[in-house]
Amino acid sequence: MNHSTIFESPFGKLKLFSNGKELTRILLPSQLPESDADFSDNADPILQQACDELNSYFAGTRKEFEIAIAPEKGTEFQRQVWTELSRIPVGTTITYSELAIRVGRPSAVRAVGAANGRNEIPIIVPCHRVIGANGSLTGFAGGLELKRQLLEHEEIHTSNRTSGVHRPGNKE
Repeated sequence: MNHSTIFESPFGKLKLFSNGKELTRILLPSQLPESDADFSDNADPILQQACDELNSYFAGTRKEFEIAIAPEKGTEFQRQVWTELSRIPVGTTITYSELAIRVGRPSAVRAVGAANGRNEIPIIVPCHRVIGANGSLTGFAGGLELKRQLLEHEEIHTSNRTSGVHRPGNKE
């Protein structure tokens, strides 16, 4: 059975989906249809856990998510990319080429970028932490402004403010 709820983030409403056992999808504010903006199913414990973890993430007290996830779609390669995304620590960014190397496909930068763009569970699977080779913000389903806001939020709330952090405009 599918469940969904609306989560009020500091950057707008998110719509969370659950199959009753795992979190399956998150829609970002720019993806959320107006007609869905107010519906909430607060009975599902997975959605409640997701909201609790997102609240602590946005409060700056959570560095890792523990909720069980199960994206509804995705090839084996896309899922491999998403698993690697989940290993990027809060307050840190990597480039698409670094991500390609981490998944063992150094020449597949475009395929990695495409897989990153198909991530169904943004924020929790932190695709916003991947940036262009020149440090620029590129390709985020929620828009580049939201990507910038998420990265700034993480930079403010992490004790690792300089080590390992690529900033937009800086060379690697």
